[in-house]
Amino acid sequence: MLEILQYDFMRRALLAGLLLAIIIPLVGTVVVFKRLSMIGDALSHTSLAGVAAGLLLGINPVLGAIAVSIIAALSIEVIRKKLPRYSELSIAIVTSAGIGLAGVLSGFVNNSANFNSFLFGSIVAISGFEQLLVIIVSAVVLISFLLLYKELFYIALDESSARLAGIPVKLVNFIFTLLTAITVSVAARTVGALVVSSLMVVPTACAMQLARSYRQTVALSVLFAVSFTISGLFLSYYADLRPGGTIVLIGVIVLILIIMAKALIGRFGGRNAAVAQQVRDLPLQEEGEL
Repeated sequence: MLEILQYDFMRRALLAGLLLAIIIPLVGTVVVFKRLSMIGDALSHTSLAGVAAGLLLGINPVLGAIAVSIIAALSIEVIRKKLPRYSELSIAIVTSAGIGLAGVLSGFVNNSANFNSFLFGSIVAISGFEQLLVIIVSAVVLISFLLLYKELFYIALDESSARLAGIPVKLVNFIFTLLTAITVSVAARTVGALVVSSLMVVPTACAMQLARSYRQTVALSVLFAVSFTISGLFLSYYADLRPGGTIVLIGVIVLILIIMAKALIGRFGGRNAAVAQQVRDLPLQEEGEL
């Protein structure tokens, strides 16, 4: 099972996958609690426009994806403020613009195979520069999340209460928006632009089924993401599957199993509780009959 560690490209893939599996759920937890689960889709699809622009300009596509994702993330925040009653429109508008721009620019890209590799990811083919970029981004996101843990917690639950508590909501939202854009754009290269949002949401959804607090949700979401990534990389290597899609499918299957297990436990637990209550009430009923 450990023969894959003999290859340098698999060691790079495991390192990049583990780092992303740690930071993506950190961002995803806040995104889910802020009810912006689809922002990952918007930024990942918009990042494809940056990929195409990078290929056309002859620069690293990941850098192009980061630049365009940051612009898209800030645009979402601006539109949300302008249309507070219809804030979900901001995601739809940016997604539409990003997909349209990516479609137009991709028509001018000569190497379509390189562009297509960003759709479903190519974690086993990341370069040394991209691995270094993942390490730097992971360190920045992790340190920022730890330093802003309390502020992000307040804002995720209720921005109005956070503002009354003296938290600089605009500044924290700005920093978190940048972190989200950078994380999504970097992960789009390794996991894939079409599935990165799933890796942001699915581990958090699994954690929410079991956790009883925000802190437990964060910890469990990271553990789920790490386990999905490791098992997905091993399975994709031995079964010759795409790593990004395999990782996400494992997560979805685990989520379904957790929901089914909770439903079964709740059903049998409720039935056992009813039987126990009848047993406890039985002497009282008999006494009343006497």
